[in-house]
Amino acid sequence: MIRHAALFRLHHPAGSQEEQAFLDALGSLAAIPGVTDFAIAREVSPKNEFSHAVSMTFVDQGAYAGYNDHPVHVAFVRDRWVPEVASFMEHDTVALA
Repeated sequence: MIRHAALFRLHHPAGSQEEQAFLDALGSLAAIPGVTDFAIAREVSPKNEFSHAVSMTFVDQGAYAGYNDHPVHVAFVRDRWVPEVASFMEHDTVALA
């Protein structure tokens, strides 16, 4: 199993309509085949520069690759993520045996 997560901060003000529109669009990624355990969260620690997180899991490398190459994901990254995300950190992991 692969866990994919991204911590991020938007250019949009917290609580704005633009922030909500971005989060709604982000939620559409949950429908891509192979995505499981999809969640969007808001950061609560003042020690973290990122305001949000998105996470999901994939059963294997093939499902993960399918997500990365899926046209909905590619379009989201191009049209929403790149212009609207101020900074981010991606975290892709597999559990240790």
